[in-house]
Formats: sequence, C-alpha cells, structure tokens
Amino acid sequence: MSDSSSFIDEVTEELRRERFTKAFRRWGWLGGVLIVGIVAGTAWTQYAKSRDAGIAQNFGDALIEAMDTGSPEARREALAAVPAQGQQLVIRELIAASDPAEDRVATLAALDQVIADTALAPVWRDLAILRRAIVAGPDTPLAERRSALGGIAVAGRPYRALAAEQLAYLLIEEGKIPEAIAALNQLATEQDASGPLRARSGQIVVALGGKPAEIITDIAPAAPAPGPDAEQE
Repeated sequence: MSDSSSFIDEVTEELRRERFTKAFRRWGWLGGVLIVGIVAGTAWTQYAKSRDAGIAQNFGDALIEAMDTGSPEARREALAAVPAQGQQLVIRELIAASDPAEDRVATLAALDQVIADTALAPVWRDLAILRRAIVAGPDTPLAERRSALGGIAVAGRPYRALAAEQLAYLLIEEGKIPEAIAALNQLATEQDASGPLRARSGQIVVALGGKPAEIITDIAPAAPAPGPDAEQE
C-alpha cells in the first residue's frame, strides 16, 4: 500500500512538472516582455524628465534674455519671438503684461489674449482677469470690473481672496466707505487670505477711519506655563 502511494505521488509530481514545463514554454515569453516593458518604461520616464527639464531651462533662459533687451518695445518684440506652447505661452503672455506703465494698451491686449483662451486652465485665466482689472483701473467702467472680479471671487477659485480685496477697493472708489470697511474686515478673518493680505486690509480700514477686525493667525496658541499648584502636584 505504501509503495502504491509513493508511486502515485511520483507520477503526480512528474505530471505537474511536465505541465509546468509546457506552460512555461508556451507563456514564458510574457515574463520577458513584461521585464522589457518595465525597463523601457523606466528609461522613457527618465528621458522625458530630462527632456522637459531641458525645455524648461531653455525657455527660462530665452525669457531672461528677452527681458534684458533695451527699450520696452524691443522687450515686447523679443518676448513675442520666444518659442512657447501650452503653459509656456501663458507664462510668456503674463510676463509681457507685467509692465503696464511702459505700454498699457499692449499689456491689456496680452491679458485679453490669455482670458480669451478657454483651453487654458482656470488658474491662468483667473490670474489674467485679476491682473486686467487692476491694470484697467478707472478707465474701465466700475460695473465691468466688478462683474469680472465677482466671477473669480467665489469659493474654490485660486485667487478668491485677492479678487475680494479688489472688490472692496471698488466700494472705496464708489465712496461706500462703511461697506468697504465691512468687506475688508470680513476678508481679514478668512482662512484663505494670506498674512500680508490680512495686514493690508487692517491698515486700509484704519486709514478709512474704521476699527480693524481681530486678524486670525495660523499659529496655535502656546500652552500655558504650569502654575504653582501644578508643581505641587
């Protein structure tokens, strides 16, 4: 009985080996392909990172060189000649729109180009809208600026707090000082407002003759030092 069981076990094991050998011969190449694919994927990732870094560096160098050009007109021509695509195009146009004191019309035109490109990410278009409202100033109807800023001053938009600040300034422009003070104080207590923005809001409220709200901080209060009773315990 023992010899019979041993023989059956040997036959079973041999059948398993034969099946495994056949399966390996039939499908073993898949493992090789998988390994080659992993190696190729890793190599491509490294190559893509290196390529993207090189493109970004060349683009940055070209921008710096263009900004070092003499006159404002020459700078704008040099910037326009810098090869750009996708997000680089946005960065180039925003840089071109950074000196409105030199050429305000060209600045507004560059910003309008960014705003009109609906294929761009909202973060870029919102920034252009905010910048345009600031550059345009009183030469653009107040209602038009308020409408543009109101669209990006809603919760979840990347520049909500900065747009809300500009809306408060429009209230000052209208002569609605109490409403402006209330808006700035509200802004100073909101978590998504940066420290400098909160401080700036408080300073303007004081300049308007109002009382600034208590500015919140992101720093947790320090734990109180143990008193005498604690030491006795």
